[in-house]
Amino acid sequence: MDLQQQKVHIEKAQNFMRQYRDPESRELKKLSANQFMDVWSHYDRDGNGYIEGTELDGFLKEFVSSANATDLGPESLTDEMLVELKSCFMEAYDDNQDGKIDIRELAQLLPMEENFLLLFRFDNPLESSVEFMKIWREYDSDNSGYIEADELKNFLRDLLKEAKKINDVSEDKLIEYTDTMLRVFDANKDGRLQLSEMAKLLPVKENFLCRQVFKGAARLTKDDIEKVFSLYDRDNNGSIENEELRGFLKDLLELVKKDYDAQDLIEFEETILRGVGYDKEGKISRKELTMILLALAKQPPEDEQ
Repeated sequence: MDLQQQKVHIEKAQNFMRQYRDPESRELKKLSANQFMDVWSHYDRDGNGYIEGTELDGFLKEFVSSANATDLGPESLTDEMLVELKSCFMEAYDDNQDGKIDIRELAQLLPMEENFLLLFRFDNPLESSVEFMKIWREYDSDNSGYIEADELKNFLRDLLKEAKKINDVSEDKLIEYTDTMLRVFDANKDGRLQLSEMAKLLPVKENFLCRQVFKGAARLTKDDIEKVFSLYDRDNNGSIENEELRGFLKDLLELVKKDYDAQDLIEFEETILRGVGYDKEGKISRKELTMILLALAKQPPEDEQ
C-alpha cells in the first residue's frame, strides 16, 4: 500500500466523534462553543443549516460506533439497524418532526458548556413575531437593518444576564460565543445577521400563517380571522401597527421567501399597504386584515361567496 492509499485508508477509518468521548468511560465530554461548531460544520457538509440524508446517516453511524473502544467498520451497522436507529433517534431529537436535524436539535443532543447552551433558548421560544420585531429594533441600535457583531454581543450578554449567568462569562468567552453564533447563523457569510438569519437564532413558537386554513384547504371563518388579529394586535387598540405590523409582515414574508432582510420587509410593507388601500398611518384594521387573509387563502370575500 503506497503512502497516498494509506492516507486515504486512515482518513476513512477515522471517526470524527471519537475525539469527543472520554477514552475510559466512552461518555461524551462537554463541548466548548468552538468544538460544537466544528462538529456542526463537519456533518452539515453542504452548509444548508441541516444535517439530513446521507449527512445524517454518516453522523449516526459515527455517533454510535464512537462509543466503542475501537473503530468498527461501517459494515458493523447494517442498513436495517440504521433504519431502526434513525427512527428512534429522530423520535427523541427531531422536535419539529421535519426529518432532519437543525442546530438547536443537535445542541440538545450533545453535552455542552451550560452557558453556551443557554443562548439557544430552547425552553423559551418567542410567542410571536411581534416580540421578535421588538427585540430586533432594540438591538439594531444603528438602524442599519442588520445585527452586527457588537450588537449580537450585546444581545447575548443580555440573554446571559437574564439567566443570571453573566458573572460566569468573561469578556473573552462572550467574544467566542458571539463569533460562534455568527458562524452558525450567518448563512450568507457577510459577517452580520439579516432578518431571516436572526429569526433562526430567535425562533417563534409558530408562524400561525403556515396553518392549512390559510393555504386554501378550508374555508376561513370569522373565528380564524379574530385569532390572527388578536395574535398581532398585542396592545388591543383595534389596529395592527408598528412592531405588530412588522411582525405580521415578517410572518407573511416567510411564506414566500426563505432569505429576507430589512429592505425586503420595507418593500413588502409598501406593497401590502398599497394593496389594501394605502393607509398613510401604516396601520391595518380588522377589515384590511380579512382582505389580506382571504387573498392568502385564495378565497373570495364573504359577500362574493
